[in-house]
Amino acid sequence: MKKLLTISGLFLSLLVSAQGSPDYGGGLKFNLNPEGSKYMRFIAWNQVWLRSTDLNPGSMIGDESVSSYEDAGLRRLRLLAYAQISPRYMILTHIGINNQTFINGGASGSAGTGGYGAGKKPGIFFHDAWNEYAVVLPQESKPFSLSVGAGLHYYMGLSRMTMSSTLNYLTVDAPIFNWPLIENSDQFARQIGIFAKGKYNKLEYRFSINKPFSTNQTPTNVTDASIARAVDNNNVTQWSKAGYVEYQFFDKEANFLPYKVGTYLGTKKMFNIGAGFYNAPKGTQTSVNGVIEEHPINLFAGDVFLDMPIGAKEKKMAITAYSVFYNYDFGPNYLRNLGIMNESIADPSFSGSPSLAGVGNLQPMIGTGNIWYTQAGVLLPSKSEKPKVRIQPFGAYTYKNFDALEKASSQFDLGANFFLDGHHAKITTQYSTRPVYTAVDKIDKYKGEFIIQLQIYL
Repeated sequence: MKKLLTISGLFLSLLVSAQGSPDYGGGLKFNLNPEGSKYMRFIAWNQVWLRSTDLNPGSMIGDESVSSYEDAGLRRLRLLAYAQISPRYMILTHIGINNQTFINGGASGSAGTGGYGAGKKPGIFFHDAWNEYAVVLPQESKPFSLSVGAGLHYYMGLSRMTMSSTLNYLTVDAPIFNWPLIENSDQFARQIGIFAKGKYNKLEYRFSINKPFSTNQTPTNVTDASIARAVDNNNVTQWSKAGYVEYQFFDKEANFLPYKVGTYLGTKKMFNIGAGFYNAPKGTQTSVNGVIEEHPINLFAGDVFLDMPIGAKEKKMAITAYSVFYNYDFGPNYLRNLGIMNESIADPSFSGSPSLAGVGNLQPMIGTGNIWYTQAGVLLPSKSEKPKVRIQPFGAYTYKNFDALEKASSQFDLGANFFLDGHHAKITTQYSTRPVYTAVDKIDKYKGEFIIQLQIYL
């Protein structure tokens, strides 16, 4: 029992420090016995977006042709609960909704914009649901720890950002291509399977074997193999394998939960180097002269993370930086076009050059090829002991080079976090660019999107 209190107390202190708020108590805790050694903890968070978006050519919203629009949406509404009632056993559930706008995001099967329209009453679902058992408990006197678990989980390997927490990003959100299977062969970046995690001194490891969700897209038949395009079709799915290892040179990070912190706001001294992979046999298909060929999904990544205080101690400044390189192979010319909370439909009367990605804010997001992503930010100095607002300007750069497109793209994000109470109450502003391809070898222009995010979490 004493071990349980020590482990849970250590995790709580790490959770608090990760959010940059000394006044936060670590979620809503309900004791299950008088001593408080058996408990449940709940964490809830809301992220609301206000946006102004330049749309791709030929876009309509409703029955109106528009080149830009402003809206409000619910990016994430979540509730996470976990209980550890013995030193070795934990159960976790994570439910919520994502991406509800005034026109879409509703429950499956809803249609139109009437009393129960497509944008109303979104379907709540499980993001995570797993059981976990600590085979070798983490202890200060021992370098090795090991836990195993099973269920719908987030230990999906590949990169730090593939397993990122959505509570403490440096930028307004993840770049999305960090979840390369998103809503195809996974359930919002999760799969069902078995995982193992732990540490050996400063080395942290995570491995899993999973059953991907079934996909059945039909590949377009072509007569020339050089232009065949792979699509997600894993038929009777084969087991996938995933893993990520990371060496933590300075402070050790908590791995009680899988969610990797985006910025510690100078509360820890971090310098980590990691590498990961994901493999799924027979994950995609192409069709050439009526002959179906199956292709494995092989994904690799390497990344580096830096977060530490800088300057005079009393100024409480900090720097955060992260860089990751992805090498993706989904089969020949695989390409997915995605846009977060895209509300547009195609204008049938449009006669100009359309975007290859489609309308709204769609862009080439994931594909066979390479992606390099880098972000950096600085927490500005504080002049008072308890400032009302801390400011953290940031920038990010993305380079995408997909086999299906003959021209690579470069994209930028610029913004700032305004911390009212660490990550628990913050406002984030960000301007982002995206390419508009009108041919595989031509980027006609770059369009922009401005987002204001309001985040609260307890």
